[in-house]
Amino acid sequence: MMISPPAVVLAGRPNVGKSTLFNRLSHSRRSITDPEPGVTRDCIEKVTTIGKTAVRLTDTGGFKLSRDGEIEDAVFTKTLNAVKNAALIVLVLEAGEITGEDEEFIGLLRKYRDRIIVAVNKTEGGRRELEAWNYLSYGFETVFFISAEHGDNIALLAGEIEKKLTGKAECAVNPDSGEETPVRIAIVGKPNTGKSTLSNRLLGKDASIVSSVAGTTRDVVEGAFVFHGRSFLSLDTAGIRRKTKVHENIEYYSVNRAVKAIGEADIVILLLDAVEGFTDQDKKIAALACEKGRGVIIALNKWDLMPDVKNLFNAVTDRIRFLFGQMNYAPVLPLSAKDGEGLDTLLKTALKMYGQLTRKIETSTLNEALARWQEQYPPPSGPQTRFSIKYGIQAEINPVEFHFFATRPRAVRGNYAAYIEHKIRETLGFSMIPLRIVWKGTRSARRR
Repeated sequence: MMISPPAVVLAGRPNVGKSTLFNRLSHSRRSITDPEPGVTRDCIEKVTTIGKTAVRLTDTGGFKLSRDGEIEDAVFTKTLNAVKNAALIVLVLEAGEITGEDEEFIGLLRKYRDRIIVAVNKTEGGRRELEAWNYLSYGFETVFFISAEHGDNIALLAGEIEKKLTGKAECAVNPDSGEETPVRIAIVGKPNTGKSTLSNRLLGKDASIVSSVAGTTRDVVEGAFVFHGRSFLSLDTAGIRRKTKVHENIEYYSVNRAVKAIGEADIVILLLDAVEGFTDQDKKIAALACEKGRGVIIALNKWDLMPDVKNLFNAVTDRIRFLFGQMNYAPVLPLSAKDGEGLDTLLKTALKMYGQLTRKIETSTLNEALARWQEQYPPPSGPQTRFSIKYGIQAEINPVEFHFFATRPRAVRGNYAAYIEHKIRETLGFSMIPLRIVWKGTRSARRR
């Protein structure tokens, strides 16, 4: 079993550059960076390597003295919890005048001083270094002057992090050590459908902030869990609205990251609000996942709030089948993320779907089946519609792609192409996932 690497937590007041430093140290663009303070709300984690040491790098929301409303209170609580459980805390400060928030936060962290590294950001080219030395008056033995944006002294900071983690190396694992690849599931949907509630339920902890305020989640919040002995990685995403409804830069980047998460996932859980119903936007999200070859599970959340009417689920499923057109293969499941009802079935379905996404059919098996299919339903024989399918191969898994070679590939369309796809699903075990089927010409056909 993989042991979780030590947590290295980046903490500080808003807009000091924590997210920029997170992206720099993790060699990614996971955290949204924006001049507006308070962009990061949830704790964003990524397993990465600093030097030769694997760490669980965590970006936290900014510490604020005055907090307005439940969301900012939740951000504060999550930041303190992350700091409390950290193996190492990187206190990110900004070169310049020391603020009341800096002083208050430094005071809160005094009990963890043996686990703290101080990084004073925005000192590129030696800028404001004289002022930055003032932080030594708070009892810190060492201060690192860095520029997260330009990369100044990041190597020195990384070296100190690795040095401080010496002795904790037994907790670390290399992300490329051959451990079983987790099943990656992206939880997507419109705002306020319950994505963060579902993510927290899967993880067994409050990783994402849950609020009735739409748009609470901004970054993609990752979390790992195990179900029936299989490792999963969940990606809780921001709500995806229509482009015409997206006006702010922060939401634009949030939506872009949500769309990117679809491409990085194996399986997409499209969460619909069963009470409010579904729209064309839900259909577009599902179509995007299908285009990328991802498995899709349509989950009807808040089903516990629906009236107890006989055959209601069947009626709603029929409506979804009509709305979602060519995605009849996608499972539709009732769910209550709040109470956990339907969670077991959801994850069992995800495991079965992952098995189909990674299934590889031997070429001999495929072509024996292809011969039977053509014998049962021969291709058309008219002068303009005649063709024969010579052989096929499975070219890819996850996403699953088949290539078939025919004498006149352009003639293979409509009913016969649909027939071949149906037989693949029915007899080869690909009933729940999208299929990419490419028709190609044989060599003899190309010579003609």
